[in-house]
Amino acid sequence: MAAGNGLRRVWVGQNGLLSTPAVSAVIRERVGVDGSKATGAFILTASHNPGGPNEDFGIKYNMENGGPAPEGITDKIYENTKTIKEYLTADLPDVDITAIGVTSYCGSEGQFDVEVFDSASDYVKLMKSIFDFESIRKLLSSPKFTFCYDALHGVGGAYAKRIFVEELGAQESSLLNCVPKEDFGGGHPDPNLTYAKELVARMGLGKSNSEVEPPEFGAASDGDADRNMILGKRFFVTPSDSVAIIAANAVEAIPYFSAGLKGVARSMPTSAALDVVAKNLNLKFFEVPTGWKFFGNLMDAGLCSVCGEESFGTGSDHIREKDGIWAVLAWLSILACKNRENLGGGKLVTVEDIVHNHWATYGRHYYTRYDYENVDAGAAKELMACLVKLQSSLTEVNEIVSGIQSDVSKVVHADEFEYKDPVDGSISKHQGIRYLFEDGSRLVFRLSGTGSEGATIRLYIEQYEKDPSKTGRDSQDALAPLVAVALGLSKMQEFTGRSAPTVIT
Repeated sequence: MAAGNGLRRVWVGQNGLLSTPAVSAVIRERVGVDGSKATGAFILTASHNPGGPNEDFGIKYNMENGGPAPEGITDKIYENTKTIKEYLTADLPDVDITAIGVTSYCGSEGQFDVEVFDSASDYVKLMKSIFDFESIRKLLSSPKFTFCYDALHGVGGAYAKRIFVEELGAQESSLLNCVPKEDFGGGHPDPNLTYAKELVARMGLGKSNSEVEPPEFGAASDGDADRNMILGKRFFVTPSDSVAIIAANAVEAIPYFSAGLKGVARSMPTSAALDVVAKNLNLKFFEVPTGWKFFGNLMDAGLCSVCGEESFGTGSDHIREKDGIWAVLAWLSILACKNRENLGGGKLVTVEDIVHNHWATYGRHYYTRYDYENVDAGAAKELMACLVKLQSSLTEVNEIVSGIQSDVSKVVHADEFEYKDPVDGSISKHQGIRYLFEDGSRLVFRLSGTGSEGATIRLYIEQYEKDPSKTGRDSQDALAPLVAVALGLSKMQEFTGRSAPTVIT
């Protein structure tokens, strides 16, 4: 199709394997053999708006800044699909995408080249320009420090050996499920406590107690390697805490940020842990709707260095996508920095230590997400409409709240989140229903997928605790009063008929 429409050149990652962050890096960084630059990229992936015969295939288009196409472009593409009567192709023989090199053909407008290139080299080069690989290598070579990375049979495996083993000297045995497979080895490549079962068990967080001592640090990435999960020994780091801790330590631990951060941003449902860091460090801060393109706008304008979302996405302005391996390297950099003096003698500063020290400094945001999947779409819309209507009287809201749970703080603000982009002035409305409490706690309700198949209601519950003596509680215990308020205020069971969520994160 490219040749038939007059394109002159297509680049393809060797074996057709490129992670989503590497695609962004290639668009931004790579120069072809003839000095050419990419103007955009098609990403064929299992993790975007599933289509195809098994509902597990999607096509995403990235622009010349390396980021996902904005709505203005995707809307035009959609409009074109309504009127298209024909499409052009050229009859070309198959290209061997396993072999690096350039194959030339005669296209509709002259020579057409297909260049197959090494999938990892541009990305590895970029990572080496951001992080101090020597200090990470020292950490990984220490007998005190053990490490484990799980690619969940996704495309991250194509980068893991190059970066962690060849560049950083980790043992190959520290890599789990790092052979990319079309069916992800029959698993679900989601880097969370539910689906990364093997890693979770190895890190001592499984249901059964293993005799083997878990590694000090574990991480996973998803199918296209743009999302990540960070674990310590028997310890889970929430994505909301992860981005806040990276931002708090970036200047000291990561050379790329040594001159300071331009600003930080999070998606609206993500916990406010990052807000507290921004306030303390006097950084520009942005709260944006869910969707990486909103971060991209801020980065292109030089307003944001580090950003993240609660759905296991973390990244920075080195590219315009979230980046799973970047997040792993960021954490390894922080661990290397904290342990500079300890690798010879002294106690290792662990992932858990870093998180507990962060809570002692900034307070802890207890956080959970309840997903109610395949709820009747009509009932879901009704529930959301009632929550919006309720917001017109905070007095009534607080009467309901104190009736459910008398020891919960007062609601001081309630709205439907709306975002005016500070760069292009565009306005995004109806991005979620928020109830904000006097003590910094929040309830957020979002609705997605209101088609014929049923809807998903996402409920985000966040309790802020500044008292250092109370930051070590079990998360579900600490959140129980707010959970009761959220379920009562929304009449969740009444509307949905559900006594429990489908998934708790």
